[in-house]
Amino acid sequence: MDAVDAIEPHPRTTGPDDVLGRYRYAANIPANGLMIDGRPALTQLDPSRIGRYVLLVVRDPLCAYDEDPAAQFAAELDDAELVGRSGMFTTYSGTYGDAPVTVLSGGSGGPEVELALMELFEHTNADTFIRVGGSGGMHARVQPGDLVIATGVVRDEGVSQAYIPQAYPGVCSPEVVLALTQAAAGHGAPFHLGLTRSTDSDFVAGGRPAARGYFQPAHLDLVETWTRAGVLNGDRESAAIVTLASLFGLRGGSICSVADNIVTGARFMPGAGHTDAMRVALDGVAVLHAMDRAREAAGLAMWIPALSEAGGSA
Repeated sequence: MDAVDAIEPHPRTTGPDDVLGRYRYAANIPANGLMIDGRPALTQLDPSRIGRYVLLVVRDPLCAYDEDPAAQFAAELDDAELVGRSGMFTTYSGTYGDAPVTVLSGGSGGPEVELALMELFEHTNADTFIRVGGSGGMHARVQPGDLVIATGVVRDEGVSQAYIPQAYPGVCSPEVVLALTQAAAGHGAPFHLGLTRSTDSDFVAGGRPAARGYFQPAHLDLVETWTRAGVLNGDRESAAIVTLASLFGLRGGSICSVADNIVTGARFMPGAGHTDAMRVALDGVAVLHAMDRAREAAGLAMWIPALSEAGGSA
């Protein structure tokens, strides 16, 4: 596999405006994170075997996976190998077409994905991070089995707000959006472009009463408010992935299948559309890889349609 070369641990920032330099406990914290036997402690991944394009998936029973989703993705890769396994995360790397791909599976929610992202940001040169998972519909436009490719994410959760105030936009990389859109159009799956909303609570924050019917007056208008704002679906991870990638100068995106719809009353269908989401994500990475090569050959900061006209994209 043509993996991205591992990098030396990123140095801490220095200089007169260095915030960390004013932190009294800085010397008590491992400079590049916790390590076990020379590997990042939480993911236990081998940094030298991580591809440029990382797909982040959740071990989610609602997606009706036949096995660990990382292993299920790995079955679609060439030269797939297990490159990390810990009590929290499982990681495979391989190639799809000629794109170097890594798939990492873990538990649900922004706090868990943050742990994986920090080790990937710190120890690898991967530059693209895409959430692939399931979601609930929040708009009449989407139905079970549809896919939503996020153009942006409503940051209604806590992890991203711990890094930057809520006014900072959760914007998906335009190149990732374009690549996923081309792949979805070619695949023929029903898909939508628009806003995803991420929350930490999968119940009351998503408009669903909790156990024993627990609900508060503040929750009564929640679904209608976000539906009227054009939000298509809701999940728990997209905001953290997209926002943190952006803050670190990297690319983030999200593609989710829809399993039900609280607005239309469409009932939950386990795994509805998720095989399509997996396939579109992989095909999208192949498209993005071709776009990246064309952009880099042209010496441009971003891929533009003129490169396709010149035969420079998939």
